[in-house]
Amino acid sequence: MSIVTRRGDRGRTSLMYQRPVSKCHARIEACGAVDELNAALGLARAAARKAPLRRKLAALQQSLVALMGELATLPQDLPRYVKGQYPLLTPSQTAELEQWIRQIEAAPVAPRGWAMPGANTAAATLDLARTVCRRAERRVCALQEARQLTNPEIVIYLNRLSDLLWLLARQAEAKPPPRRS
Repeated sequence: MSIVTRRGDRGRTSLMYQRPVSKCHARIEACGAVDELNAALGLARAAARKAPLRRKLAALQQSLVALMGELATLPQDLPRYVKGQYPLLTPSQTAELEQWIRQIEAAPVAPRGWAMPGANTAAATLDLARTVCRRAERRVCALQEARQLTNPEIVIYLNRLSDLLWLLARQAEAKPPPRRS
């Protein structure tokens, strides 16, 4: 089967369960922003210096794949989605982000003032991912305001994720402590 289907040539695409919509539909905008976020996290993962961070970023990417599935499902199709055993974003996933944030904040990385992205490649890619995350959050908020978002945890998760990415970028900028002899 080819990637070329020609179905999108007229500006249309489908959500889950073959629900046709315009390519500029608010739900497609939200899915696309989360997809961009996933790609930005992939870039950050490729630039990360430490294996534990790479593993955590990969786990975040996996959660975003599931999140896109949930976003690509219209509210009336959500029971079918759940019955198909597709995962929904849960408060426990947000709690994991908050735990990671607390761990970083407990370390001696105390940024002061405004952050200037670009101190190094790893930090810059995390800052890029953060800004894309904020855009995804805005697109999902638009769905929420239109009463088209059934899971309010998605907005909370994206908000927390952008906070985490800001902290990770500041952590990536920090110079390693001097070695003791």
